[in-house]
Amino acid sequence: MTAELPNYALVLGASGGLGSALVAQFLSDPSIARVFAISRAGESDSIRVSVAEANKLVWIKTEYDEPSMVEVTEQLKPHAGQFGRVCICHGLLHSDTIWPEKRLEDINAENLHEIFQSNTVVPALWLKLFFNLLKGKQPCVVATLSARVGSIGDNRMGGWHSYRASKAALNMVLKNMAIEYGRRAKNVKLIAFHPGTTDTSLSKPFQASVPSDKLFTPTFVASQLAGIMNNADVDGQLSYLDWNGEMISW
Repeated sequence: MTAELPNYALVLGASGGLGSALVAQFLSDPSIARVFAISRAGESDSIRVSVAEANKLVWIKTEYDEPSMVEVTEQLKPHAGQFGRVCICHGLLHSDTIWPEKRLEDINAENLHEIFQSNTVVPALWLKLFFNLLKGKQPCVVATLSARVGSIGDNRMGGWHSYRASKAALNMVLKNMAIEYGRRAKNVKLIAFHPGTTDTSLSKPFQASVPSDKLFTPTFVASQLAGIMNNADVDGQLSYLDWNGEMISW
């Protein structure tokens, strides 16, 4: 009889609001034996864990340049084929020097590069580097944070040029990856996930106009995503879903 593989979870961008909530969600899941949290910052103070949960948690600090990401991949190699849940939580909408563009005159090349680096390039590199870590017999569901504003069909307002474009580009990267993973790693399912407006630093400046019932806690969104991942069919396709599991137009 073949021994059952351990089921590990991996959260990239783990110190952010939603990343931290996903770490906590996976730590509380008895079916997950170990949680690997990857972030630029150290272990998040927002995560309160029991002694038992702390023993399940492995936190790895890294920068998000490719050589550093390769080092993380090397650290995870002993656990290849054991990851059942992977969440890629990178995302940049604004910073001290970047603000979403309201008109085309606001487009700035340096800001475009920074937004695309965080929202498109880094997730693409993780999926490239992790191919050999994820393929195997263990069914593996990978969710990457996309956004509804990355939908071309749903775009009726314009604006936010760099953020919209970077998320649309991410969706195309994920579609390409899903086709290739579907051929070469049939145990892997990819999801482009729209979390809705979540009460994190990313959405903080834009929350005033959001109805209270549409501003979600990170804990709620993490629970919703975990449920979606638990019920996902490993079908070799990319799914573009919102927080309620509803399909979004490409």
